[in-house]
Amino acid sequence: MTERSTPRLFSRGSWPEASRVADILRKETIGGALLLAGALAALVWANSPWSESYFALTDTKVGPAALHLDLSLAKWAADGLLAVFFFVAGLELKREFVAGDLRDPRRAAVPIAAAVGGVVAPAVIYLAVNLSAADGDGRGWAIPTATDIAFALAVLAVVGRHLPSALRTFLLTLAVVDDLIAIVIIAVFYTQDLAVLPLALSLLPILAFGFLTHRGVRSWWLLLPLAFTAWGLMHASGVHATVAGVLLGFAVPVRARPGDPSAGLAEHFEHRVRPLSAGVAVPVFAFMAAGVAVGGLSGLGAALTDAVSTGIVIGLIAGKVFGILGATYLVSRFTRASLDEDLSWTDVLGLSLLAGIGFTVSLLIGELAFGADSDRGEYVKVAVLVGSLLAAIGASAVLAARSRVHRRIRESEEVDADADGIPDVYERDS
Repeated sequence: MTERSTPRLFSRGSWPEASRVADILRKETIGGALLLAGALAALVWANSPWSESYFALTDTKVGPAALHLDLSLAKWAADGLLAVFFFVAGLELKREFVAGDLRDPRRAAVPIAAAVGGVVAPAVIYLAVNLSAADGDGRGWAIPTATDIAFALAVLAVVGRHLPSALRTFLLTLAVVDDLIAIVIIAVFYTQDLAVLPLALSLLPILAFGFLTHRGVRSWWLLLPLAFTAWGLMHASGVHATVAGVLLGFAVPVRARPGDPSAGLAEHFEHRVRPLSAGVAVPVFAFMAAGVAVGGLSGLGAALTDAVSTGIVIGLIAGKVFGILGATYLVSRFTRASLDEDLSWTDVLGLSLLAGIGFTVSLLIGELAFGADSDRGEYVKVAVLVGSLLAAIGASAVLAARSRVHRRIRESEEVDADADGIPDVYERDS
């Protein structure tokens, strides 16, 4: 076997994929900044002399009681706005595997294996910590398994601008697959009272939504009522309503209809809905969910020494590193693939740390596991915030150093673009 035919991990992908991921990173940088601003505003308000007004706001109920939708604003953010976020995640995942570089099973195997490892290892670590502690509680085992797409991509966009596009695609795909696994976990393990009839009925508007979009229909006055009906029935079934968002995303066609020169509706909806998700849905959820009254240093110490909090923090940092780095290494060993020549395992370490930013979905699972108003629920918020912050700091240190290395490598290459706008290095690889 020649060196050229040796399988490579994170080899350079296609130019369309690289440009698409770069566009997503630009959008998510703004979304990540807004998410962080929302979380900080909630923390400051919840620990200010006016904290009661913050909790009064999040507990304010709105909606029709006759339809059992008289929910608090915090609940609307978790169940409603995050459905928009998961709709975009569903679109992204389907598009990646149908039309992206990851339609090649060899490329798809690495981020999928890494996502699975990044779910299993944190869950095992959390359970090990809590089962060995007298005051442990295993209900929160899924909290450290999640990766926050917006936050992680925002950090990557700031500190990893010169990282190869294959690494950025890897993180994006890993995070989306991770979120898909998280939504399955929520549906299976955090559904307490299942109503079969509403669940079955929710599939009807989803199928109608898919039928219309496959026919090329993009009229909001037809699609939005179907989407909201699917969401409402899913909510009534007892399954977390964000599952409807993922299923609706999967229902949208990626490829255009035969004879249609335009792109499929998945790209159209992603361009329309991603700004709403990154700029409104996720930041508002962060504002509604991140507010926790710490109670000074003593309160912070009590929160972080709790077994649940310890399991979350260690799971988000060590669990993600062991799971993602370990799974990627195992793929390389079993397939006899080696890293692309310009990369090192330090790059993978940095991305593994970055995936430890749980935040949005971790807070959601924490509320489902312990409730938003319980002591343990408050500890979960502190632990997720601290663990995500430490993961972001660690990843930033590693990836900033590696970004400087890759910048020097790129400057040594001939990357000029011709009249077609495609860098020469991609044309040489084609």
